[in-house]
Amino acid sequence: MKLYSSLGPNPRLVRMFMVEKGLAEGEAFERVHYDIISGENRQDEGYLAKNPLGTIPTLELDDGTCLTESWPICEYVEEMHPAPNLFGETPVERATVRKWARLFDQEVVVPMTMGFRAGAGRPMFEPRMTVVSPEAGAELSALADEKWRWFDKTLGTSDHFALGRFTFADLIVFCFANFGFTVGWKLPDGTDNLARFIDTHGQRESAGIWQQAE
Repeated sequence: MKLYSSLGPNPRLVRMFMVEKGLAEGEAFERVHYDIISGENRQDEGYLAKNPLGTIPTLELDDGTCLTESWPICEYVEEMHPAPNLFGETPVERATVRKWARLFDQEVVVPMTMGFRAGAGRPMFEPRMTVVSPEAGAELSALADEKWRWFDKTLGTSDHFALGRFTFADLIVFCFANFGFTVGWKLPDGTDNLARFIDTHGQRESAGIWQQAE
């Protein structure tokens, strides 16, 4: 398999998921890195033939099939390599993990990323795609902060959002928060539980390996 990767929270999500699964780069898959700052992924015709949107990541299977979008890629890897389990072992467990992941994706990731593109990330994204006004971006960022606080309250003293153990739901929250730090973002006030959560999972082997790879 080939994993087309880059900087960014979604590539980090897939890369860490692979490590959590014990799938070693260079053995289970080959990683192909793209420079998204220069827009390399949107200029390479060979890559655009595999993923017409030019987004990262893409997982190319041995038969040439190309899977896009981080969440489905992780679900595919889970089905092919079910242990250690990260999505749940029963229908109820899987529904629980997906519930938390979808809530975070919809309530935090969407407004957070749109707000970033309209604000601090505007010089990079405006030439490539339609972005909302700076005023709308600020409102979206505020909405995301509100939901970060809700997730903090829900997390409480736990280190996990679902099943009492590390799952995909924890991984997606960690990846987006941790990557945000690299572009100057900070957790909003009143999220000490999340700060602890991020520090805790930042000690995972998968977090260290990903950072070394970049």
